[in-house]
Amino acid sequence: MRIAFFGDVVGRSGREGVVRHLPGLRRRLGLHFVVVNAENAAGGFGITEATARELFDAGADCLTLGNHSWDQREALTYIVREERLIRPLNYPRLARAPGRGAHLYESASGQRVLVTNLLGQRNMEPILDDPFSAVDQELEACPLGQACDAIIVDMHGDVTSEKMAMGHFCDGRASLVVGTHSHVPTADAQVLTGGTAYQTDAGACADYDSVIGNDKEEPLRRFTTRIPSARHKPAEGPATVCGVYVETDNRTGLAKRIEPIRIGGRLLQAVPEMSETLERT
Repeated sequence: MRIAFFGDVVGRSGREGVVRHLPGLRRRLGLHFVVVNAENAAGGFGITEATARELFDAGADCLTLGNHSWDQREALTYIVREERLIRPLNYPRLARAPGRGAHLYESASGQRVLVTNLLGQRNMEPILDDPFSAVDQELEACPLGQACDAIIVDMHGDVTSEKMAMGHFCDGRASLVVGTHSHVPTADAQVLTGGTAYQTDAGACADYDSVIGNDKEEPLRRFTTRIPSARHKPAEGPATVCGVYVETDNRTGLAKRIEPIRIGGRLLQAVPEMSETLERT
């Protein structure tokens, strides 16, 4: 099975980047299932039905969220109607958070794909319940290679050690564990010893002539003067679309290969075919 996951879409630039590049990547890579983290898609804060529709129309099968899930109030009702939208799984039971934190999807070609979204506890607001025990219950209830053909875990967190620990915790039980939230792609794409594909952060789909996707002026002012004068707003230059490409074993659902995807904008271009070309030279 061929899967792609794309990191945090930031504002209009990020959405336009996905709309421009995702349809071609689906055809070129023969993708069976695509997940996009979209918690910053609406003006850099949250998601709306209209912004979600742009990403679904571009070829996303599922959208995951994070700590900005409810920044747009309409998301609280939209997520109830849209099963392709996944919020963090580890909300406290008493919160009665709307929507779902995990869902089993069926791809167009008939594969069953479990997608879940977790919110880390370190340096994050709000502080939710333990993500490790939450995902453990999901993995036990839907074992890879038996109840589903692939499992994708979006670990939305700030601290790299917490994301890496989640990768090893799920190793051998998930097809892919990938981090989001930091908005910068890490250089550690690998298949872990148990067969789970892993990258600490997928990066963002955003203008990288920015500070983590935001226009540079306000972050620089806050860092240098400690005085805020305006809201952060997304940078509006051409986006680089960042994510990972994963191939899984059809029998076990475990990963055989993971490669970074970086296309468009300012960052070094990298898609799976480039690695194959380099190997032949």
